[in-house]
Amino acid sequence: MDLTILQPRVEFLLIAVVLDLVFGDPVYPLHPIRLMGLTLTWFEKLLRAIRLDGYVGGCLLFVLLAGLWGGLLSFAAIALHVLHPLAGQAFHVFVLYSMLALGDLFKHGRHVDQVVTQGNLAQARLAVAKLVGRDVDRMDGPGCRRAAIESLAESLVDGFASPILFYAVAGLPGIVVFKVISTMDSMVGYKNERYLRFGWCGARLDDLLNLLPARLSWLSLSAAAAVVPGCSPGKAWRVGLEQHSILPGPNAGWSEAALAGGLQCRLIGPIWRNGNLVTDIWIGEASGPEGGSAGDYRNAVRIVSSAAALFVLAALLAIVALAGS
Repeated sequence: MDLTILQPRVEFLLIAVVLDLVFGDPVYPLHPIRLMGLTLTWFEKLLRAIRLDGYVGGCLLFVLLAGLWGGLLSFAAIALHVLHPLAGQAFHVFVLYSMLALGDLFKHGRHVDQVVTQGNLAQARLAVAKLVGRDVDRMDGPGCRRAAIESLAESLVDGFASPILFYAVAGLPGIVVFKVISTMDSMVGYKNERYLRFGWCGARLDDLLNLLPARLSWLSLSAAAAVVPGCSPGKAWRVGLEQHSILPGPNAGWSEAALAGGLQCRLIGPIWRNGNLVTDIWIGEASGPEGGSAGDYRNAVRIVSSAAALFVLAALLAIVALAGS
């Protein structure tokens, strides 16, 4: 059986990245991530029905999803490649493109910025609600932009950097399994009574797989800030290093703190969820202004885009190096 169609390819990654940035994430019922979510829900019901609703059930959920989707999409690529090489290659690129999410985030963030600029706060709040899981009814215009900026920073890691790095190392099965774990984390990785044990496996695997990419994002955002006028690579480095632990979890703080430092402003601020104030912290230099201006958003896009380009370059170099080893 020829498995070469599953291996990472430089040209496939470049095409997928361009498609993602130009068109964003395609919206249709049979999207692979959507189907992963539907099968996760079905497997969860099955496991809970047989009383495997604790740690063991959560681990079995991962095995079932990774086996199903890693195997199914890999088999489809191989079968299509046997039928015709171009069919297999097209399917490979399609799956790879479907696993990236940076372009769609840029599109949503741009809409937030536009409606805030137009003074349409109601539309801005509705748009922000698609990006963050917090109360939006208390947000002003700058608060909406801050939320969009924070989403850019966080999703640079789990929506783009991590997937392409795992693709570079493990090919199509690698990026599919990563997205299985990411989907588990987003759907069952909650610290509440229902999911504290059942969602533990997905949440911890997500933490583990994003561990290195999150720290690389600190480095890439710091480097990217050097090429954006009015931004500070030194502050991105220092704030990322000093304040990453302020945010909950082992990974999210690295990119968000680095971006706040690079923009030379403060991000986060008061966050309300279900009518309760869950945090009132700020990240960034204490003397910096509150972020959320139109200029802050434009600079955030420039920094994140440049950092994403560095990750693409790193992934391409890894593919070439591993292919030659």
